[in-house]
Amino acid sequence: MEKAKLTFKGQVTIPKKIREALSIVEGDSVIFSMEGDHAVVKPLKKTALGDFYGSFPATRPYPGSDAMRKEIHKKMAQRFRKDAKK
Repeated sequence: MEKAKLTFKGQVTIPKKIREALSIVEGDSVIFSMEGDHAVVKPLKKTALGDFYGSFPATRPYPGSDAMRKEIHKKMAQRFRKDAKK
């Protein structure tokens, strides 16, 4: 069991053994939750965008970079025209 002290600002340093066990490093986020009269700390890991590849079914085939650029420019132009009319 590890011990830590709460500061005046409500901050606490997570002991090194706990950080290592949870594989958390500087800049990582943690989630606090309550289970009865106990606080539970869980790491919140960042997920790379590439990890989501294949998670959602494709609704149409990928048209290619050039076609995507044209579509984006078209949508942006429509939006700018709409905003300019306001």
